[in-house]
Amino acid sequence: MKKLLLLLPAMALFAAGFMSCTQQQRWNHEQRKAMREALRDYRRMVYLEDLNDAEFTLFTDGVAETLEIDYPVYTTFVAMPGMEDTVEMVVVTTIVDELNADAHNMRHLYPYSSLVAQGVLPAGLDHQQQKAFYQCFASKVNNTYATMGQFFNAVLADTTNQSQISQMEAQCAADLFDWEITEIEVVEQN
Repeated sequence: MKKLLLLLPAMALFAAGFMSCTQQQRWNHEQRKAMREALRDYRRMVYLEDLNDAEFTLFTDGVAETLEIDYPVYTTFVAMPGMEDTVEMVVVTTIVDELNADAHNMRHLYPYSSLVAQGVLPAGLDHQQQKAFYQCFASKVNNTYATMGQFFNAVLADTTNQSQISQMEAQCAADLFDWEITEIEVVEQN
């Protein structure tokens, strides 16, 4: 009985020490807020710049949560030599995951205003027409590229108006809106 009574305070002390270590490993409110502020620098990325404020907040919450799970000790994480690379990798992975989850998120990679400026789509399309275009475009992308990696490689290699992605955009525009893109070749002569 004496051993049990002596063992009880030792177990309580051990449990208290374990709980305090566990509590220290969780990020506090200020640390989460600092990470979200740091993620604002990524707002200029193509996919992220088209998100509205609420969508971007949800995005940063997801990235911060992933980082907190993978690196529970905030002070160790921010002192890590490759911290910026890790954050960037999680940001890009989250974008890829969102595109895999819903191909309609393509509107963030190819915003309507940019497609109008490039002459791919006519101006003045309503929400339903834009949605129909992105459904068509996402379907063509999904049918053409087996993996998101293949798609991103195509995006990175997309340097001409005759690229496969540009052709898909033009096909959807023509199918939905009888909108044809006419290319005019300008040849300079000396």
